[in-house]
Amino acid sequence: MPRLATHARALLARTLAPVLLALAAGCASLPPNTDRSESLAYRDTADTLLGRGVAAQTARHSGLSGFHLLPDGHDAFVARAALAALAERSIDAQYYLLHDDLVGRLFLHALIEAADRGVRVRLLVDDMALQGKDDFAAGALDAHPNVELRIFNPFSRGTSRALQLITRFGDVTRRMHNKSFTVDNQVGVIGGRNIGNEYYAANPHLAFGDLDVIAIGPVVDEVSAVFDRYWNNAAAYPVTTLVGKPAAPGALARFRRALSDYVAGQRDSGYLRALRESQLAQALRARNVEYDWADAAVVFDDPEKIVAERSRDELKLVTRLQSRIERIDSELIIFSPYFVPGKAGVARLRELRERGVRVRILTNSLASTDVGAVHAGYARYRKPLLAAGVELYEIDKVLTRAQRKGSGGSQKASLHAKSFVMDRKRVFIGSLNLDPRSVVENTEIGLVIESAAMAARMAGWFERIARDQAFRLELETGSNRTESIVWQRTIDGVTNRYTTEPNTGFWRRFGVNLLKLMPIESQL
Repeated sequence: MPRLATHARALLARTLAPVLLALAAGCASLPPNTDRSESLAYRDTADTLLGRGVAAQTARHSGLSGFHLLPDGHDAFVARAALAALAERSIDAQYYLLHDDLVGRLFLHALIEAADRGVRVRLLVDDMALQGKDDFAAGALDAHPNVELRIFNPFSRGTSRALQLITRFGDVTRRMHNKSFTVDNQVGVIGGRNIGNEYYAANPHLAFGDLDVIAIGPVVDEVSAVFDRYWNNAAAYPVTTLVGKPAAPGALARFRRALSDYVAGQRDSGYLRALRESQLAQALRARNVEYDWADAAVVFDDPEKIVAERSRDELKLVTRLQSRIERIDSELIIFSPYFVPGKAGVARLRELRERGVRVRILTNSLASTDVGAVHAGYARYRKPLLAAGVELYEIDKVLTRAQRKGSGGSQKASLHAKSFVMDRKRVFIGSLNLDPRSVVENTEIGLVIESAAMAARMAGWFERIARDQAFRLELETGSNRTESIVWQRTIDGVTNRYTTEPNTGFWRRFGVNLLKLMPIESQL
């Protein structure tokens, strides 16, 4: 027996040795982040074309900022492309995701063209989806003398990311989820969209409902100040520091040529035609873009939140929002694609209802969500919310023919907008989901805008979506006195009732029910 035990231990050691070595490698440290130089947004941009245009507008609205809502994906991309084309001094762009697809390439082409004109481009991207893109990023994009790319909270290079998600859990699992785009420190775009086809009506199979806002006036200086805090933070690594090697000779020229050829090949595509014909493109050509004028403030997570103790509430965006939520006295409308309120969130919403505040929430159904684990976290709170009198609506993935905007094939609808309407007096628009990941783990940014006109439009959107594109959830008490959820949707005057998650199959529901048993809510 002792010999057998010794043999077993030796066998176990040989079996585990590669795993232990791999795990040790997964703990590889990052290089020193000492090569980054501090830079700040340009403040002396009043003499630019955008600066003069903004000054003429703001002169008639002393102290207020101007806002133009972008609910349409085509308009949202046109805004960024048009601003990049008008840039004279700087572009500061901060995104969680930057995809290598049609929209991603159009976006990078716009940045390169601006940089070729002498515009300073600072691009700050989270590292979550950049695996395998270092050579492109450092060898091509960052090689441009007017472009600098920094990666926020990076993974160690040369080491398995999957292992790092285990060995550095609680570190690399905290991400920069911010989305902002600022040109010449004069005009900014803030909201829920990353850079990729699905966010800008370029994916024929997926229709994301999202929301951004163009901002001009004093609030843009605040957006630039927040960008500077992230750009100069120790967690923002120059991509060349991570890669550890210079760009290959000719890499920039090859990248620019390939990008130009690709964009030229798309010039007569249906998508670029749609961009040229978008409502915003027409308004820009006619020089009659309309703005709502209002007081506003930027609310954001301090970048130190990524490394700080999770109890540091003073670093959190939600702390800056809390006083505004507490002042609500009649109505709260919430758009949140990923909604996991937790017990504390349910209690706060119940308190609002007890004060007579009407609370309505639009989120994704199981059929429309792209993250089943988040739906598992949300589902356990539906009954308590409904019991408290909260009105719940879930987006149906099925679009009617009229809602597909000319798409010939099937298209799945999904909500991605993150915004609130408070008392029809003020709105929040930004990157914040109401789930533990956004509230506690990730960093976020948004605008609080004191505009009754914008609040009325957004409330109107909510009501149209709730009526035409969503299920309304209700609690129903059965003969055995147990409560169950019923989903209802009316199409062409006919109301359909569902007693299980609509438009889903058995295995989809089974997988989500299995996830409900797992202790993963803090990561949702």
